[in-house]
Amino acid sequence: MPNRAVMGAICAFLLVAAASSGARAQQPQSAGQAGNPAGWIFNIAPYLWLPTVHTALQYHLPPDLGGRLPTDASAGPGDYLSHLDFALAFAADAQNGPFSLLTDFFHFRFSFAHSHIDSLDFFGLPSMPIPRTLETSTGTTLGATLWTLAGGYSLLQGQWGNLDVFAGFRFLAVNSTTDFNLALMVAGPRGNGATFGGIGSASGSQDIWDGIGGFRGRIRLGNTHLFIPYYFDIGAGGSQLTWQMASGLGYQINWAAISATYRYLSYEQPGSAIVKHLQLGGPMLMVNVSF
Repeated sequence: MPNRAVMGAICAFLLVAAASSGARAQQPQSAGQAGNPAGWIFNIAPYLWLPTVHTALQYHLPPDLGGRLPTDASAGPGDYLSHLDFALAFAADAQNGPFSLLTDFFHFRFSFAHSHIDSLDFFGLPSMPIPRTLETSTGTTLGATLWTLAGGYSLLQGQWGNLDVFAGFRFLAVNSTTDFNLALMVAGPRGNGATFGGIGSASGSQDIWDGIGGFRGRIRLGNTHLFIPYYFDIGAGGSQLTWQMASGLGYQINWAAISATYRYLSYEQPGSAIVKHLQLGGPMLMVNVSF
């Protein structure tokens, strides 16, 4: 684990260093310096994100059985909105001249409409696939918290827009439970009378810290109020790889802006992790207020 954390930090540093050496430009006076005597501009941006979610989970079986329970689950906005327990999402940043501090927080908990236990994997034995025909019912509830915190620097800025680079970390906390009703009963391999099947449940949780680096900004469309927001980050550490991108179209009016974008976030985990894969991608509507 420590070596992946070091690699994540190195990845973020190299990304920022490469961008800095590849784009040299004179920085004009920032909006904060020109319009705010203290030099600070603050932005708060609540948003609504409706991603399609795909996840591959790997629950650990009880010690008296020994093994893992690979499970797939997926849901789109039309599926989980009717089973949404709670959601909270906002982004914010503070800018002073070319320097900035940014954060993003996204939390949700809902039930998946489509869930399937792929196989029963006892340690030391071949994987035992579980056909869907033997699943009388299977349901997965997933709670996840995403938090990003990073420091940024504006490399390019002008009437056309801006380009900022940043480095920091992203935290993912996942808690999931799968309830099942299987038309099978399998004896455990240890000869202690333990069995798997029938009506039951499996649960697991995992916290993942990753170092990330990336770039973000806006491209203004001529003399209109329209602009193209863009964002990209990549990193590693607790995960093998995580990356995120977003872009779309926005409209600026004085101290407020509204934007509609497509946002995609991906996590890849090693084979022993509870969360093997997690992908979230879908439309996002954001309102940004500056003061």
